[in-house]
Amino acid sequence: MKRRTFLTTLGLGASFPWLGQVALAAPAGPAQAKAAPHTILTCNIRVALPEDEAAGNGWNARRKLCLEVIRAQMPDIICLQEVLREQMEDLERGLPEFASFGFEGPEMDGGKAGYQGIAKNPIFYSRTRYDFVSAGGFWLSETPHLPGSLSWESARARHVNWVRLRERASGRPFRVLSTHLDHKSQRAREEQIKLILAEAALYAPEFPQVLAGDFNASAANTVLRLALDAGWTDTHTAAPGPRDDGNTTHGFLGPNYVPKTEAGRTRGPIDFILTRGPVSTLGWKIVRDGRDGRYPSDHYFVAAKVAFNP
Repeated sequence: MKRRTFLTTLGLGASFPWLGQVALAAPAGPAQAKAAPHTILTCNIRVALPEDEAAGNGWNARRKLCLEVIRAQMPDIICLQEVLREQMEDLERGLPEFASFGFEGPEMDGGKAGYQGIAKNPIFYSRTRYDFVSAGGFWLSETPHLPGSLSWESARARHVNWVRLRERASGRPFRVLSTHLDHKSQRAREEQIKLILAEAALYAPEFPQVLAGDFNASAANTVLRLALDAGWTDTHTAAPGPRDDGNTTHGFLGPNYVPKTEAGRTRGPIDFILTRGPVSTLGWKIVRDGRDGRYPSDHYFVAAKVAFNP
């Protein structure tokens, strides 16, 4: 897809201010040949729902633990999914050393399941390590400039957020995207990832990018194959050392959860951190932290440590 065609499809940032916020960044520090690695988390924190509250897994019971588990990983960047307005406020209060970007979208399902006021796929990033350059987002539909739009039999409206940052120590610019693909329609997941990949391809191949989120698809799914074929790297398989192929969903059951299978084998992770450009993966893990049989979400969080190559 050509740049002009894609930008015409998305609509102009000037016409839709939420699409591309821009700010002047502070002057970058002196360039360094080798900067410290970046720890990135992707966390589907589970929306606050009444049925979870009744079962003892409501947000009020998980809020403190969720923040503790996130902090324990000492992240530089946090990509989140399923964040309601009240949860976003709690995260901002609980993580004051992080700046954040994520706009509040309209109802995704007509209010049937309590999904009003979602801060769609927000991204948190260290205030001290990075300078903000710009940010934006678009809806994963045939009309990506229309808030709340959905296509391809998607069960809910889906969206991607992105931020462009500059590391102060090295002066290196890069981009981070956070998304959550549809949970029911395979066609929707494939078309949604294609839209993300086409937009990301507008950047030069040597520009570092990170895409994180809940893909609602395993490594064996066409969704991930499309990303790999487009030049992205899966940090799960690129990381050195023994590979953890465990599941990242557990329904608040932790180790008692019986994993789903696909084609006769365990499904494995559905939460991914992908990279594009000159980025090396130094480590990857599923964060299975919990306390007294309670977990911060019905998903395990995923952490990757990456380095931007000179």
